[in-house]
Amino acid sequence: MSLTFAARLVNGPFGDPGLYIDLHWEGRALLFDLGHNDALPSAEMLRVSHVFVSHCHIDHFIGFDRLLRLFLARDKKLYLFGPPGILACVEGKLRGYTWNLVDNYDFAIEAAEVAPDSIRRRLFSAATGFVPEELPPLPFHGTLLDEPAFRVRTAHLDHRIYSLGFALEEKSHLNVDTTELHRLGVPAGPWLTELKRALRREEPNEGVITARWRLKDGQEQCRDFTLGELRDRLVQETPGQKLAYVVDTLYSPENAARIAELAHGADLFFCESPFLDADEDQATRRYHLTARQAGLLGRAAQVKKLVVFHFSPRYSGQAERIYQEAQAVFHAGSRVELGG
Repeated sequence: MSLTFAARLVNGPFGDPGLYIDLHWEGRALLFDLGHNDALPSAEMLRVSHVFVSHCHIDHFIGFDRLLRLFLARDKKLYLFGPPGILACVEGKLRGYTWNLVDNYDFAIEAAEVAPDSIRRRLFSAATGFVPEELPPLPFHGTLLDEPAFRVRTAHLDHRIYSLGFALEEKSHLNVDTTELHRLGVPAGPWLTELKRALRREEPNEGVITARWRLKDGQEQCRDFTLGELRDRLVQETPGQKLAYVVDTLYSPENAARIAELAHGADLFFCESPFLDADEDQATRRYHLTARQAGLLGRAAQVKKLVVFHFSPRYSGQAERIYQEAQAVFHAGSRVELGG
């Protein structure tokens, strides 16, 4: 199956947390966490439509300033989700600057504060100098974003504050039969993206999809098909991809159960591993995970691949030890009780 979500960590395993998700078929991206992000090219950052912040410790939120500076003069609304307290953090960041010359700017941030029972929202518009405007609250049932192609869910985890874990789930994966495409006599192109969007929107079979392409001499060609014809001949629907992202959380029975449910069956599970198992006491005092615990969580969630990151600088030069400890437990056959 070809990958729908192109996911990569913004920094190396010892750098600030951040996960960039390229939704290449949409021409945009998602970003999980706002740590230091200078390694992310400006052009890629500007593709971001939604940001999901686990919590507002400095290594997860200091990158907000760069994001703001890049987007400020753009005609765009940026959606930002975070745990209780994030509205005050966003407002505090914005109050740290003077905004007397931005009244003709169209940029805005819609920030959402996700509590266990509701979502509070505020709009911060450049045109008003980012004076917060209260928006109607929404009920919270675990899902933050629900689009035709995918959804983003979250769980509240214990880090002595709320730290949000996230799961990105493709609702279904639409595979194009390239052999059948060749038989139709039309090349692949952006029109296939529109085909998939129409299928996800469940448009009627009689709807028309126009395949457009250019010959080598630049002459445009086009051919019309019905949606039903293309569905039957070209497209096979299979289970979608799933990614999970968990950082900064205590290894406890409650957290372990929430993480196992959130990440269950994920193709990729990005999980923090700041400490080695030999330093478990220190990890517990800091409300963080060890590499062994990350491996246990990956096994319990039955994920296909575990990616550990967010290593403590105390292990500089020892990354391989952390990788090996996490993977050894993740691939072990014996059953271990979670949260113990």
